[in-house]
Amino acid sequence: MTNWSQLQTLKHFIKENWQQAWFVQPTPIQKQAIPSILEEKDVIAQSPTGSGKTLAYIIPILEQIDESKRDLQSVIIVPSRELAMQILEVIQKFTIGSDIKAAAFIGGANIKKQVEKLKVKPHIAVGTPGRIRELIKMKKMKMHQVKTIVIDEADQLMNQEHIQDVEAIIKSTLKERQLLFFSATITKNTEVKAKSLMKEDFVHISIENQRQRGNTDYFYIPCEQREKVEIIRKIMHAHPGRTITYIKNNEQLEEVALKLTFHGLPVAILTGDSTKWERKQALKEFRSNKKPLLLTTDVAARGLDIENIDLIIHYDFPSTSTQFIHRSGRTGRMGKKGTVISLVNAKERSFLKKMSQELKILMKMKKVAYGKIIDA
Repeated sequence: MTNWSQLQTLKHFIKENWQQAWFVQPTPIQKQAIPSILEEKDVIAQSPTGSGKTLAYIIPILEQIDESKRDLQSVIIVPSRELAMQILEVIQKFTIGSDIKAAAFIGGANIKKQVEKLKVKPHIAVGTPGRIRELIKMKKMKMHQVKTIVIDEADQLMNQEHIQDVEAIIKSTLKERQLLFFSATITKNTEVKAKSLMKEDFVHISIENQRQRGNTDYFYIPCEQREKVEIIRKIMHAHPGRTITYIKNNEQLEEVALKLTFHGLPVAILTGDSTKWERKQALKEFRSNKKPLLLTTDVAARGLDIENIDLIIHYDFPSTSTQFIHRSGRTGRMGKKGTVISLVNAKERSFLKKMSQELKILMKMKKVAYGKIIDA
């Protein structure tokens, strides 16, 4: 049973679904964000990947929805199709026992079918900025009753590619709307743009990356660049769990994939050039463990949210601490153990040392020998 006192004040179906999910205590971001959102404050919230950000805004949104009205009341903007579908799934689990309806509106999908979804009068819309703006322009998505807008993965959505769509969506609502910006990292640029759109008495929440350090082991393996593919092969034999490997560009990724496939390793591939079908197939094979090793670039991995990742491998060491946090944060989530291994050549070791100091993370040196990952 849960011992979270605030839960007792929420709608009955929210309490039921929280208990059905076997949650006990809220995570730090949930504990801090939910009361502020329920007070109808605008919020900028920064919290590590996998720390429970989605429920931190979904729970208060569900509490605030007026089920008796057949109007769109909340819009959640996300950078990718995958993230939209994952958030919709969470909403559907947490609205069991209620009359709240939600639907996803994503670029690349048949727009006529999405217009049909709007005829069902969803209370919550989850979608990508371009498609939501398009539906507003077509006067198919009515925004006059929208009380809350969430900008999830704010760092990605407040950049040059999406900012015009995001601002246009926000401005299509009434001035007394509530704005919630959530992200694993909040850059100065994102913060400045968010502040310009929010009320003056907004709440700023920042959860440090302590959760990651507690649940995740950080290792590095010194090696020559040419040895990295062979080390990945050995790691996968020693540590065969679900693994994401980050590679800096598409060309290098394809080369690594060819070599690993030649050695008989089943590999799923995600590049920035992957078609929608290729992307869907790769993720399906990865999630089902048919291919437990996913090779990806930072661009291709945007908006991914896959549970139970055992291991992250940095084939190419990240160039910034933000990149390191985003990548590494996909393992060791919600109390589960995770492992992050950086394969570093002589040049990359200086970056590793600098980042270890900056993030206050101890990275232990290891090697792969006798079919195990052992101390070097």
